[in-house]
Amino acid sequence: MRAAHHSTGESPDLHDFAGRLVLVGAGKMGGALLEGWLRLGLDPRKVAVIEPSPSAQISALAARGVQINPDVQTLGQAAAVVIAVKPQIAAQVMPALTPIIAASTVVVSIMAGKTLQFLAATLSAPCALVRAMPNTPAAIGRGITVAVPLNASATQRDLAHRLLAATGSVEWIADEALMDAVTAVSGSGPAYVFLLAEALAQAGTAAGLPAPLAQKLARETVAGAGELLHRSDLDAATLRQNVTSRGGTTAAALDVLMADDGVAALLQRAVAAATRRSRELAG
Repeated sequence: MRAAHHSTGESPDLHDFAGRLVLVGAGKMGGALLEGWLRLGLDPRKVAVIEPSPSAQISALAARGVQINPDVQTLGQAAAVVIAVKPQIAAQVMPALTPIIAASTVVVSIMAGKTLQFLAATLSAPCALVRAMPNTPAAIGRGITVAVPLNASATQRDLAHRLLAATGSVEWIADEALMDAVTAVSGSGPAYVFLLAEALAQAGTAAGLPAPLAQKLARETVAGAGELLHRSDLDAATLRQNVTSRGGTTAAALDVLMADDGVAALLQRAVAAATRRSRELAG
């Protein structure tokens, strides 16, 4: 996998964003992006949101100047359009966006499974395209997004990068075929970590701990270990080895977890299954 470029960990500044930004779909992920953009200085008056069922939080942004469900015909051409609707309704939503799209527009889709070819066909207007896959930690600014461009200039890709980086790190790839595996690893990955915390708590209860204490220990341990991994320059294998004393309790547990049929084999099967399903959803 070749990364074109990635975020440095520094939040982009959007004070200088020029033109109009249109967000199509303001659910959890779209809403997280919008919140990130405004936090980074984007002028609310430059933003239009198309969302049939806006939450109270989204609707309240009208008081700050965000346009909620304006007539698309009145918006003029957009500098950027971010599509965050459910993929099942994409075919109905996309054609209506044609009036706001020009050759200079960059269209960023975070819809799971929808290919660049699909985007180009349903928009029926020449523009720069970016297909991206974020994940749910975007809600707290700790997401990871992988993006692949089509017909995007360096300037257009930089704009897409700045918009996506509002919720965390961004990596770029050149091969769209990798997006299915990306979906399986980082897109679905938070659920695997939550399952680990859930299973660890259950194991603690089975070992005799009161359920509330087992849940607290599991939650804080997974969260703390994740934060240590985030902050450390060491890789995961080295951090694991640093916790493990020869013949100790951790080693006894890892003998089970690292057996031939242990966690590594399970995760390989799980990621393979998710990758297959992502390909099926793409059609």
